[in-house]
Order: sequence, then C-alpha cells, then structure tokens
Amino acid sequence: MEGVGAGAGFRKELVSRLLHAHFKDDKTKVSGDSLQLMAELLKIFVVEAAVRAVRQAQAEDAILVDVDQLEKVLPQLLLDF
Repeated sequence: MEGVGAGAGFRKELVSRLLHAHFKDDKTKVSGDSLQLMAELLKIFVVEAAVRAVRQAQAEDAILVDVDQLEKVLPQLLLDF
C-alpha cells in the first residue's frame, strides 16, 4: 500500500497477480472493474486489521503493535469478512 490516506490502495497489477495465483485455469480473465473492487476490498481489510490490532494493543497497555495483537484479532476479522 502507498499509505493509509483515502487515495492509497493496492495497484491493479498486484491484485491481478494475487487472483491469478489461485485460479485453476490460466486463461481466466478478470475485468478492470473486478480488479478495482478487489483492490478496494483488500484496502478495507488491511486497514480494519490494523485498527483492530491497535485497539488490542491499547487494551493490553502495549506501547507498540506487534504480530501478537494481529494474531489475536485475525480470527474474528476473518469471520467478519
């Protein structure tokens, strides 16, 4: 990601490569609108994960957010998405 601002997000090329890595048929195509939608969904997911990890760290009176907080919030985050 380029940053956390409103205009920041994942590049379509990256999203396309991520999607195609999991397709069974190499000839599968994804439209530009679908790539844009997936990029937005990924951005929302990553920002939400970061926010939840920060809240978890605050609840634990931790000064820094690390992998431990992310691991604690990830199961519920995955269920929510």
